[in-house]
Amino acid sequence: MSQYTVGYFIGSLAKASINRQLSKALIKLAPAGLRLTEIPIKDLPLYCYDYDADFPPVARAFKKAIAEVDAVLFITPEYNRSIPGALKNAIDWASRPWGQNSFTRKPSAVIGASPGALGTAVAQQSLRSVLSFCNSPQMNAPEAYIQFTEGLVLEDGTVTNGATEEFLRKYMVEFHAFVVRVLTVLPRESK
Repeated sequence: MSQYTVGYFIGSLAKASINRQLSKALIKLAPAGLRLTEIPIKDLPLYCYDYDADFPPVARAFKKAIAEVDAVLFITPEYNRSIPGALKNAIDWASRPWGQNSFTRKPSAVIGASPGALGTAVAQQSLRSVLSFCNSPQMNAPEAYIQFTEGLVLEDGTVTNGATEEFLRKYMVEFHAFVVRVLTVLPRESK
């Protein structure tokens, strides 16, 4: 079995983010064929096309980190019925300058947690629209809107609800299968 590296983005900048907790569970439940590594977004300045001629070092490192992974996973909260500004800013950096979009042909999936019953459904739809424009093949099913309750995921990534644990495990298995399918049809270009 091939090993694929998945770069994941946590949409929240908060240290105690429930989506950061969710990421720990996803890492723990991922099948052996996936290796997850965080691609941090917190240090990126606000994107402006004035940078296109000469990206700052943090943005160059960010784009390099995306180039080095086989697929991307977005783990995001919902802010005001959309994605957090920091996540949109990161996507803007990754997609620029024109013709150097880091997400082109890069398999992606979206998941998120919220205390609310809709569990980031609206933010995910907004994010999927952006990823479509960025030409990123997206895993459309299963969709994963996690209603996060106190104690659902422990500090070490253990999920305390059996049904949620099984759902997240299956989600990661499906994501692995999706990455394999996409990269079979659209192999990564040699660098």
